[in-house]
Parts: sequence; C-alpha cells; structure tokens
Amino acid sequence: MKGNSRLGFILAIFAAVGCGSLAVVQAITAPAIAMQSQKALDESLKELFPDATSFEDISSSITSSSPAVKFEEAYMVKSAMAPLGVAIKASGSSYGGTAKLLVGVGLARSIAGVKVLELSDTAGLGMNATSDSYYVDKTNKITFPGQFKDKFITDSFEVKKDVVAITAATITSRSLTAIVKAASEAGAAWIESSAMAGAAPEGK
Repeated sequence: MKGNSRLGFILAIFAAVGCGSLAVVQAITAPAIAMQSQKALDESLKELFPDATSFEDISSSITSSSPAVKFEEAYMVKSAMAPLGVAIKASGSSYGGTAKLLVGVGLARSIAGVKVLELSDTAGLGMNATSDSYYVDKTNKITFPGQFKDKFITDSFEVKKDVVAITAATITSRSLTAIVKAASEAGAAWIESSAMAGAAPEGK
C-alpha cells in the first residue's frame, strides 16, 4: 500500500509539472500565434481591398441571418479618401468540417472578393477550393472563390446554375456558396443601413 501511495504521489507531481510546463509554453506561444493569425487576416483583407488603408471592427453591429453561418469578425474597409466596403470573416459546416471564408462586399452591392481561410476536405476534390491553380473556368483561369468577384448580391447563388461547382465536390461547393451568400447579404444590408450607403454608386 505504501508503495502504491508513493507511486501515486510521484505521478501526481509529474502531472502537475507537466501541466505547468504546458501552461508556460502556451503563455509564451499564444501571443506569437495570435500575431501570425492577425497578420494572415490583414494580408487577406488587403488582397480583397488593395486600396484599403484602414479596417474598423464592426463585428458587434453585423449578424448572420442564416443559422448555419456564423460571423466571427467584420470590418468596415476604408481607403485614405473614402469608404470601400465591408469584409466579413464567416464560418459554416462543409464536407470535411468547419470552413472559414473572408468575404468582401463593395459599395455597389457586389462582391469585392472571397478568400478561403480554412477548409478540411478531400485532397484533389473539395480542397481544390483553396488552390490557386484549380480553375472552374479554365478558359479565363478563374478559381472557385474567384468566380464570386463582382457577383451581385441579388444573384441566386445556386450551384450548377450561376455558381460553377468544383468537380466531384458538390457538397463543398454548396456549403462554401451558402457562406458567401449569407456574408454578402449581411454586408450589403449593413452598408445600406450605415452612412456608407451615401457613398455607394448605383448597383444592380
């Protein structure tokens, strides 16, 4: 019994030390990971809005109307001269798990661009949504997310109709399209209800 108690005590000490070490490592690495994540997001925002000079957090004032799509972050995008639009980081379920997209909406109520931030899917199929060399329109070299650029919010967003599906990955195509649709509609609605609407040119 004494031997078992001593062994248990030693194991408890090792466990405490291990937990403490993990906590220290996490405390050290967490800021670096957060900084890297923010840097990647900033780069993606600039990719959608090349003329942007500032991104104002509006996450608390914009919500998703779709229960299947969650908005994680939202930004009002401005250049040095004028507002440019809204960018929303949105997530939803896809074939292989949670997918995260960054959707930009311009003042003309059309999509400024879409960036796939996170996706778990079958390599060579659904994961083609993240590839810069997989084209749903080979003639014009347009990728799956690339086809949404300049698409009007009033479009139907139906896969195999006005949205070209990734070959053999219809579920993923529909899931990502649903996220884009929800984010773009919410972004356009926010623009309509804000002071930015006054700067918006006529759209479709």
